[in-house]
Amino acid sequence: MTAGGSAAAADPVFDSEVLGRALAAHGYIADVATSTVAGLALALGRPLLAEGPPGTGKTQLASSLAAVTGRRLIRLQCHEELDEARALYEWDYGRQMLATQLMRPQLDSALSGLTADELFARTADMEQFFFSDRFVVERPLLAAVRAVEPVLLLVDEVDRADEAFEALLLEVLGEQQITIPELGTIVARQPIVAVITSNDSRELSDALRRRCLRLGFTYPDAEREAAIIEVKVPGVSAALRASVVAFLADLRDLGLRKPPGISEAIDWARALIVLHADSLDAALVRSTLGVVVKHAGDEILVASHLERLLARSSQP
Repeated sequence: MTAGGSAAAADPVFDSEVLGRALAAHGYIADVATSTVAGLALALGRPLLAEGPPGTGKTQLASSLAAVTGRRLIRLQCHEELDEARALYEWDYGRQMLATQLMRPQLDSALSGLTADELFARTADMEQFFFSDRFVVERPLLAAVRAVEPVLLLVDEVDRADEAFEALLLEVLGEQQITIPELGTIVARQPIVAVITSNDSRELSDALRRRCLRLGFTYPDAEREAAIIEVKVPGVSAALRASVVAFLADLRDLGLRKPPGISEAIDWARALIVLHADSLDAALVRSTLGVVVKHAGDEILVASHLERLLARSSQP
């Protein structure tokens, strides 16, 4: 998969319509923009930056792309304390200490009687032994670079990490390689497909954005959300599905602290199936509101608008 190469462009998976159908076959209902930009990212060998509110299908897109392209998914979940040791690599100090203890008799014998200069020279040799590949613990970024098989690297919720972490990504995304001071530069064995997701909780650096093709995510329109629920929860009737979609669309317009995403829509539809519901009513919504609303303040706000929301969702 070369950037802009004719072989990549000829691969049918990069055709947006074909890719859209392939994603649908794996349970992901993509709109035209999603399948087009994702296909271009694959064809051009560029990372895909998926930005938008939580619960709009960004992470699921990465999983589905991995399945469609036959790549192993390597996931790096970002958080505030993410650093090089958690994202890239670290040294296995336990094994280093064990090796030191096992080798102590030989070391004492080999080093006895040496001058200071000779000891310093031998110390450099020992550093090369202990800080070598045999004692490296792979984290997701290094695992993606050294993978023998094709992989899809998912850097999930990059906005939860700080900008310093983004600098770690640039060499992987731009050069498909990693530099480790003790080992040198390690070039990817296979071209890495990368998907980076962001919930827009902070602004990302221009350096990261320049290396990516951006795909903006929003909550799906009624037709697409109904299609997603139909695929994920086939037992829901068309009428109930339409009511759920309409109710959630109005819910997202209330200014909730955490508007319900696609995952909440699917969970709610499944809950309604478990409860053998065939329509929405006030008692049913109140008893299942915790499936779609995650904060007490949001629940109070929804309760104050419940009758209006139900009236609108029941309209044909």
